[in-house]
Amino acid sequence: MPDLEARIRRLEDRAEIGDLVLRYFLAADDDDWAALGATFAEDGSFSAGAFPGGDDRASVVEFIRADRQHMGVTVHTRNTTLLTFTDEDHADGVVGAHLELARGGTTVYGAVRYYDTYERTADGWKIKSRKMAVIHVGPWDQVGTSLTAPDRARWPGAEPAPADLPGRRP
Repeated sequence: MPDLEARIRRLEDRAEIGDLVLRYFLAADDDDWAALGATFAEDGSFSAGAFPGGDDRASVVEFIRADRQHMGVTVHTRNTTLLTFTDEDHADGVVGAHLELARGGTTVYGAVRYYDTYERTADGWKIKSRKMAVIHVGPWDQVGTSLTAPDRARWPGAEPAPADLPGRRP
């Protein structure tokens, strides 16, 4: 069993990464590009389904800023965070979240998972990579079938498509 100091450091690391995830969501909702950029490592990357969102901090921020031009108010709500430390300075994470977005003239509601890697830097923990996978998303008036329809990704202005994550497995 690790010594007490190592165990306390691990708890502090978990808390810092949890705060990092929340800072990302708040910065995205508030269009705070400096704060959003500060959540990523300099060579951090982001992708959303088939859309590569950048492979360094500046391109990630620009991708999100450009996408936000098509949105109004957004609310990102973190539900769960599962962390697995691969060593003292690296961790993998799965973040479950719900999204509420004003997009395409309607309120959109959905659930996603972020598959993250984190690294400790001189400035604290940062997102090294983030991959967003849609569970379901669509206009509010379609929420009643958003989990039962075969095409659960229903972005306004786009044809319904399969979600990034499959439905229940038999």
